[in-house]
Amino acid sequence: MTADTSLPPRINAVPLRHPWRWVSAVIIIALVGLFLYGAATNPTYYWATYSRYVFDRRVSLAAWNTIQLTVLSMLIAVVLGVGLAVMRLSPNPVLRSVSWVYIWIFRGTPVYVQLVFWGLFPVIYRNIQLGIPFGPSFFHFSLQNLSLFFILAVIGLGLNEAAYMAEIIRAGISSVPEGQTEASTALGMSWWMTMRRTILPQAMRVIIPPTGNEIISMLKTTSLVIAVPYSGELYGRAHDIGVAFFQPIPLLMVAATWYLAITSVLMVGQYYLERYFSRGASRKLTSKQLEVLALAQRAVEEHQ
Repeated sequence: MTADTSLPPRINAVPLRHPWRWVSAVIIIALVGLFLYGAATNPTYYWATYSRYVFDRRVSLAAWNTIQLTVLSMLIAVVLGVGLAVMRLSPNPVLRSVSWVYIWIFRGTPVYVQLVFWGLFPVIYRNIQLGIPFGPSFFHFSLQNLSLFFILAVIGLGLNEAAYMAEIIRAGISSVPEGQTEASTALGMSWWMTMRRTILPQAMRVIIPPTGNEIISMLKTTSLVIAVPYSGELYGRAHDIGVAFFQPIPLLMVAATWYLAITSVLMVGQYYLERYFSRGASRKLTSKQLEVLALAQRAVEEHQ
């Protein structure tokens, strides 16, 4: 019995036209062009001042301070967030309660209020003393003569962000099926080896995207450390320069340019991290795989 080799009639497909998409695109381009032209010809933007200070050494140094604030605060947040997430998942009710109360307080109060509190920390606690109650003192120093505003800003941002990172990490670990842990235990893996080789690699697919968003959010939240008060970061420095020259608008645009540039770099890094940890999770076939499948299907049809 021979297979029917007749081909079906060719279909003359006509693509569906969407004229209103082009009309809306033209309108949007025209509006953007009008806005850019109006901004370029508006003298109140002081473009000469913008070009003078966008690469000013004081501004670039403030941008570096902002990056340091972001990195150090996120390190504190990730380390403390891991501990809080493990406490939330612990069977010990005391650890669960302490973690829940911490997250409740730091997520339930504004970060600006927390930074103001940390700015007043040297006023509330004038001296730090470690020793035996009603006994000898082993360690003592005064906070009045120290410049701790950068450190207090890092601590304030890190402790606040740790509450959010704890929930992100907890959600990522909880997203891994329990069967993965049982299978690893059956293979003789220890708890740490199971977390390192089985749980965390799978949980990172859930943890990385929101963590990247939190890093970008932290970069912009550093503009609030003026409440500590610490004005050495990007927004504080640009604000001080703008007030001194009575031209706040171009300096705000300078700060926005630097924030946008740093955020763009972080977004690129987040993209490659997500792609690295999502290996094997995507069900989409590449063009090479589709080509191989098509050749195999053609070979089967010719054989029949």
